[in-house]
Amino acid sequence: MIIPASLLFDSERRPRNLAQLRSSGWVSNTVKQEIHDNFLRKLKSGEELYPGIIGFDDTVLPELNIALLAQHDLLFLGEKGQAKSRLMRLVSSFLDDAIPYIDDPAIPLHDDPYRPITKRGRVLVDTSPPDDVPIAWWRREDRYAERLSPGTKFADIIGEIDPAKLAQGVSMSAEDALHFGLIPRMHRGIFAMNELPELDELVQVGLFNILEERDVQIRGYPVKFDIDVMILFSANPATYNRSGKVIPQLKDRIGSIIHTHYPLERDLGVRILEQEVDQPKPVVDDSHDEEASRAVPDPGAPDVVVPYFMKELIEEISRAARTSKYVDHESGVSARLSLSNYRTMLASARHRAAVLGESPAVPRISDLGHLYASSLGKLELDLMGTHQMSERQVLDAVMAEAIATVFSEYVDKHGLAEIGQIFSEGVKIEVGDMLPSSHYADLVKRVPPIWDKAFEVNASQDPAVRAACIEFVLAGLYATDRISRSQRHGRITYEI
Repeated sequence: MIIPASLLFDSERRPRNLAQLRSSGWVSNTVKQEIHDNFLRKLKSGEELYPGIIGFDDTVLPELNIALLAQHDLLFLGEKGQAKSRLMRLVSSFLDDAIPYIDDPAIPLHDDPYRPITKRGRVLVDTSPPDDVPIAWWRREDRYAERLSPGTKFADIIGEIDPAKLAQGVSMSAEDALHFGLIPRMHRGIFAMNELPELDELVQVGLFNILEERDVQIRGYPVKFDIDVMILFSANPATYNRSGKVIPQLKDRIGSIIHTHYPLERDLGVRILEQEVDQPKPVVDDSHDEEASRAVPDPGAPDVVVPYFMKELIEEISRAARTSKYVDHESGVSARLSLSNYRTMLASARHRAAVLGESPAVPRISDLGHLYASSLGKLELDLMGTHQMSERQVLDAVMAEAIATVFSEYVDKHGLAEIGQIFSEGVKIEVGDMLPSSHYADLVKRVPPIWDKAFEVNASQDPAVRAACIEFVLAGLYATDRISRSQRHGRITYEI
């Protein structure tokens, strides 16, 4: 009786020996053919191909689609924080739910019951009754392995002669003398190597045969395996293209290069930020002119309202850093900078709300004073462009540029000169991350036009949202050189 293919995904009813497998109608494919077929099936059915990937629809993904259909080994080339590792892991989603293999502890890899590549597997299939050849199933999630290049040795990913087996009398030229590395063990799966240029040259040479001839040779002994594996690499353009660390013959054997990039538009970066932030259900106020929405607060924590302009600011800081003359462009600025800064901003808002008993917690510009902790170390300075500037000074310049950019989009220039004139008469306004939201209405009584400009940003009547808008206007006036600012112990004083 032929078992329907759908039952192959039922773990309780899968074939358990070679005879049952043959009766089931299961067909053996190479791993690349398997990915090709499943990709086409998903494409035709309209399923989401790359869940969680934002901003690559018209650039990266079309090239990746063609490369998968071409059944190529792939190199993902891009700067840090451009979803290279995530894309590599998503390739495994096109594998079958599970595939059968010969269940014998003497076989060190998942040998294909129809096309075994090990001596033990071939003998078992050729000499044993099909009912006596045990079959187990290798799950999709176990068929993907990943390795970082630094410190990787030939024995780690290719293999080595096992001294213990030699001591037992096994010949060095025999298959039984080998201890397999990661790639042979991933036979019929996917192997990913991160940061290819950091891979030792000897190991790069060892990959030649695997990428082209699909076999493994260890220490020159005539022991060969017809390895079926898809290999993925990742690299930074600066080290891959210009460092000379990658052997040209290895480059020649990589089927396709997939170039990644940072979000081309700020709104895409904000969408990625919203997707990646792992925190207790924030309430997001995405309106510019409507009252901030509310939500039932999470137990033990104030609910959080995030004005959209604050999200834009966090993302714009990363975008400004990527174009700053003070930051090393070859290194890039990861999306992790936005993510870390966003979480820090939310934490500061929650801290204030908890101490002052406010609800909701609304992030303000003064909360960005804590971004040094989450930003420093993520920006690699251009030593030629900084002119002895410290990381803090570079971050201050980047933040000021980001605030000025977003401020100019929200606030009409008309009336800003009037505000500057009022400050020139000696008015000072002090704000801070621990100042109650209710005090901000009194603060701006000395500069009434600020209140009007805050309404341009967001028309909410909530005191906490209003406080965030007022600080945004003040910070924008400073960033556009209309007023000055001094900062001390978490308090910011705006004056002229």
